[in-house]
Amino acid sequence: MKFTPHTEKDRKEMLEAIGVNNIEELFSDIPDEVQRKASCDVSGGLSEYELRKAIKALASKNKTNDEFISFLGAGAYDHHIPAFIDQLLLRSEFYTAYTPYQPEISQGTLQAIFEYQTLICELTGMEAANASMYDGASAVAEAALMAASATRRKKILVSEAIHPEYMEVINAYISGHEIEVEKIEAVQGISDYKKASESIDKTVAAVIIQYPNFYGNIEDLKKFAELAHQHKALLIAAVADPVSLGILKSPGELGADIVVGEGQSFGNNLYFGGPYLGFLATKEKYIRRMPGRIVGKTKDVDGKTGYVLTLQAREQHIRREKATSNICSNEALCALAATMSLCAFGKQGIKELAYKSTQKAHYALEKLVELPGVEAAYNQPFFKEFVIKLPEDAGEIVEKLKDEGILAGVPLGRFDSAMKDKLLVCVTELRAKEEIDLLVEKLGGILA
Repeated sequence: MKFTPHTEKDRKEMLEAIGVNNIEELFSDIPDEVQRKASCDVSGGLSEYELRKAIKALASKNKTNDEFISFLGAGAYDHHIPAFIDQLLLRSEFYTAYTPYQPEISQGTLQAIFEYQTLICELTGMEAANASMYDGASAVAEAALMAASATRRKKILVSEAIHPEYMEVINAYISGHEIEVEKIEAVQGISDYKKASESIDKTVAAVIIQYPNFYGNIEDLKKFAELAHQHKALLIAAVADPVSLGILKSPGELGADIVVGEGQSFGNNLYFGGPYLGFLATKEKYIRRMPGRIVGKTKDVDGKTGYVLTLQAREQHIRREKATSNICSNEALCALAATMSLCAFGKQGIKELAYKSTQKAHYALEKLVELPGVEAAYNQPFFKEFVIKLPEDAGEIVEKLKDEGILAGVPLGRFDSAMKDKLLVCVTELRAKEEIDLLVEKLGGILA
């Protein structure tokens, strides 16, 4: 393929069109202190051995969960990943098939995505799912737009007990759509039903509740679903950790119309925050409103089973103003890992994962609140995450525990300065009793 760079005349015309004098002005919004003014002094090339050594030295500056005992959560979870998953993902058929842009010859990839969609439907209690989204946050935001489109309303009620970063993405998404967001206050760690019932009216498109919520507490989804339906609005359930659905009733059983969330828990490592995969599932009557790719199962002219991309209401395929979303891809490899993990564990295995995590989390809370000055922040049923109130700044305590080889949790002062004494702690099935006891011991020593 021939590459023809821009000429000076081309550059001048483009700069004039956007109203700047030179290329440097394009970077004027970047602070001077982070701009590199000097030319890059690139030395000669490295041998393969030297390059591998240099990359390993760079990588060693990062610390991983293998070097810490981790009680981190808040949307990214350290669950068991069966060893075979990484090996199968390395198969060239999967690893190079980013997205089926030529679906007729991508039958293997399409079948894997179809299986993924089926499993997500079974897990969430919904009737249709798409091929995956970028992550949990964008899935929630896409669901908000989907609900507004389906109801032709311009107001969304969102619980304050949703992940704060999900809330930021929702606000970013709806900013160009003239959609109003009103928060449902969180009282004692759960969404305030009374506030929601006072706020909801015929202008509300959807009510968004996280299940379990950001603080780990289990919301009464059924009650909020009934409230939403009374006003012909939709209930959107956001599930940050779908492992919880191993022991909790599915959002579909409880009346949700759209179920979204983060699928990282199944088969995907923490990866320092990504890439992850968002999932989005809904009732069949809303399937034409779903963003992203959808794989369907059909038969060819000879009666053989085949898989196809279907209902492609995306801007790549139809007029932009009629597109449901600008999502034009999916997290195929991450979704495949989740599919493998779900198949490996099965219903009973997922139930055991959820049960062990819950059991260990409750043991951890019981031991932590025995320490002088440590209290449970909320008295609510919870899954595997909980909030404790500390007598000192939680962020400072976390830094001290890091020196002991323990990632104690997420300080909530990071999101709200009024909560700087509160720590969100997560306990998965991977945490041994000895590790939980060590957390309690080391925290007790710091507080003493």
